[in-house]
Amino acid sequence: MQETRQGSLTLVLGGVRSGKSRYAQQLAGQSRHVVFVATAKISDEEMRAKIERHREDRPKEWVTVEEPLNLPAVLAKHEHESDVVLVDCLTVYAANLLEAEGEDPDAFERSMQTLCDALQVVNCRVIMVSNEVGSGVHPVSSLGRKYRDLLGEMNQRVASIADDVVLMVAGLPLALKGHLEVTL
Repeated sequence: MQETRQGSLTLVLGGVRSGKSRYAQQLAGQSRHVVFVATAKISDEEMRAKIERHREDRPKEWVTVEEPLNLPAVLAKHEHESDVVLVDCLTVYAANLLEAEGEDPDAFERSMQTLCDALQVVNCRVIMVSNEVGSGVHPVSSLGRKYRDLLGEMNQRVASIADDVVLMVAGLPLALKGHLEVTL
């Protein structure tokens, strides 16, 4: 097994079906004790089926935590019992935060700052997956544009504190910051 760099952060970005999750799971799979944090919520039958497929794809020995909103608490709870915490994904996490913010326009910013603060002090390796939405279709609704902008800001903030940032394109990893630990 490869030794884990304590406290390191890797952000894996890419478009839909670019290989982000597969790459992140290969990175995490180099470690012995993995906590997988799923941020998705079951909202309909299609999402239920997708979540079930993802559960079946993960190694059985990984601990799975389903947490849509409080990633900092999950990091704090599992940082000492795991080598790696793999969060899949920030894209859904950002949507969950946006939905939960209600009438408080500063709630998203506070949540994003709390997450970044937690990422800077966590004692295990963290791998985060997120969609790169800035190259996609321009959203037609104001909510869609707000979401795109907030996720873009979150990706930038996490990337700025990450040790490694990997962009996945057509299943191929490209190191944007740091280095590649796994090549496909």
